[in-house]
Amino acid sequence: MAWMKMRTLLIVAALQGGVAHAERPMNVDDAGTLERGGAKLELGWSKDDKARGLEAAAGFAPADKLELELGLARVRDRAASPADVIHGHGLAVKWVPLQADSGLSAGLKYEYGRDRLDGVSTRVHALSGLLTWRFEDGPSVHLNLGRESSRERGERENLGTWGVGVDVPLGARLALVVETFGVEHSGPDRALGLRYEIVDGLKVSAAAGRGNGRSFANAGIAWEF
Repeated sequence: MAWMKMRTLLIVAALQGGVAHAERPMNVDDAGTLERGGAKLELGWSKDDKARGLEAAAGFAPADKLELELGLARVRDRAASPADVIHGHGLAVKWVPLQADSGLSAGLKYEYGRDRLDGVSTRVHALSGLLTWRFEDGPSVHLNLGRESSRERGERENLGTWGVGVDVPLGARLALVVETFGVEHSGPDRALGLRYEIVDGLKVSAAAGRGNGRSFANAGIAWEF
C-alpha cells in the first residue's frame, strides 16, 4: 500500500468523528455501553502531523448493551499546498452482551466512515472485537482486534487493526490513560492522556502521542446524560 493512502487512513482513524474514537481521549475502545435510554454528546479537536480537525458526535443507547453513535468531522491537512480539506461522517454500532463491573466484559463494534476530498470519496468499514478486564476499584485494561476495509476509486484494501489501552484512576474524578494501537503494515502509535470529570457526566480530556514518524494529539469535552 502506498504511503499516501496509508496516511489518509491514519488521518481518518485519528480524526473522523464516527470512526475510531472510544471514550475520550482514547482510540482504544472499552467493552461497555451507555445505560439503556442514556445519551452522550462530544466535541473535540485533533491533530495528526500537519492535519488538524474538529469533530462532533452524538450517541444513544436504545436498548440494554447496545449503543449507536453518529459523528461529523472536518479536517484541514497542510501537508498539501494548498491545504486539503477533508469532510467526514460516520456511524458506529457497539453491542456488548457481556458486561461486568469487575472482571471480563466482551463485545463487538461495527463502524462505517466516509470522507470526501476534491469530489473523491473514501469509504471505510470496520469490525472489531472488544475485550475489557476491570480490576475492582482499580485500572481497566482494554484490547481491540479487528479488520478494516477501505474503498476509493473502485480500489479496495483490507487491513488488520489492533489496540491495547489502560485506564488508571488517579482519584475520584481524574484518570490516566495509556495506549498503543496500529494498522497492518504500519508501526505502532503510542499515546498518553488525562481525563477529568468536572461534575457527574461532564468530562474534559486531552492526550498526545507519537508513532510512524509523526506526532498526534486530541482534546475534547463529553457529556453523558
